[in-house]
Amino acid sequence: MPPTPTVPALKLASFGEPEAGARIAMLFVQSRAHMELDYERLVGWLAAILELDPRSDYPLFAAARIYAEHPDPRRARIALEFVHQSFLRDPNRRWAAAAHGALIAKHRLKDLPLARRYAAAIDRHTTAAHVPLWAKQMEIFILEDMNQLEAAKIMLGGLLQSGEIDDPAEARFLAGRLKDLEARLGMQR
Repeated sequence: MPPTPTVPALKLASFGEPEAGARIAMLFVQSRAHMELDYERLVGWLAAILELDPRSDYPLFAAARIYAEHPDPRRARIALEFVHQSFLRDPNRRWAAAAHGALIAKHRLKDLPLARRYAAAIDRHTTAAHVPLWAKQMEIFILEDMNQLEAAKIMLGGLLQSGEIDDPAEARFLAGRLKDLEARLGMQR
């Protein structure tokens, strides 16, 4: 893969149509065999494309759903970190890629601290009403997986008391999870 072009060069090549230029650049990136790519260079391309068209979700989609699935954990982590850093620049629009990144870290990389870092960022940085509660609650369940039951209980109890949950079925489900956590904590003592 050639070196990453500068954003001004991409803008010039797009003839005043940055969205079209970003799509063409993504096609170029995807035409490369991703198993052999230099991932540092790849994320450079993805970052430039995202800067060319910041409203596009496609570079993050590709990073989270294609490139982070690489069997080499080091390469997967590079793609996930790109997603995370990009998420931090526009969390209310980019939360879905970050949530997928947390799931990849948890299930594929088996790295619960990394998954928690990504999930915590979603909870702390998103403010829009359209961000679903399940995405904001991921950290609680990752804490539970990490056997940090007391921390999970505190977060879950706080969430239930906050009044953010207006769906009665969801409130019942989470209250049940809280009771389960309390029971597990009681058994540990």
